[in-house]
Amino acid sequence: MGRRLGLCLLLALTWASAANRLPHFSLSDTAGRVHSPAEWSGKRAVVLFFLTTDCPLCNNYVPELNRIAQAFSARGVAFFGVQGDATVPDADVRRHAKDFAYTFPYLFDPQESLAAYTGATATPEAAVLTPDGQLLYLGRIDNRLEDFGKQRVQVTEFDLRDALEAILNSKPVPHARTKALGCAITRKD
Repeated sequence: MGRRLGLCLLLALTWASAANRLPHFSLSDTAGRVHSPAEWSGKRAVVLFFLTTDCPLCNNYVPELNRIAQAFSARGVAFFGVQGDATVPDADVRRHAKDFAYTFPYLFDPQESLAAYTGATATPEAAVLTPDGQLLYLGRIDNRLEDFGKQRVQVTEFDLRDALEAILNSKPVPHARTKALGCAITRKD
């Protein structure tokens, strides 16, 4: 009985360790360029924005996402959009990325490997990872949204920016998980 329990524990630990490893991927973006974790090497952090074409909350955030990317890219942070609805046709995503003028690569992830890996469930939602894939932050961009249909006149909490500042200053992220309000990530079934 002891051996069986030990073997089960070993298998469970091996499975848990494998589940926390960054998946190997080669994902193309809306411009046709292929991206993989290899390009994360040498970065101080990697931000994945989970987005979708028909979510008004995502679309309203695009200018802020571009501002955040502009502010932190020069400081060694890589940014990627990740299509959060694998059922949207690629041509629609390409048109959307162009029309909304995203300043960072917008990835197709038909297997939803990055959402599954990070635990992202909504759009817009941000995940911040180390170059080797350790999840440091997952949640909202800021507190602009109080609830569905309820926006603040002025943002008072800048969760993603605060997380990035902490990481870049070698400090712990103040709130590693925050609740993202938005459209559900649509899974292919």
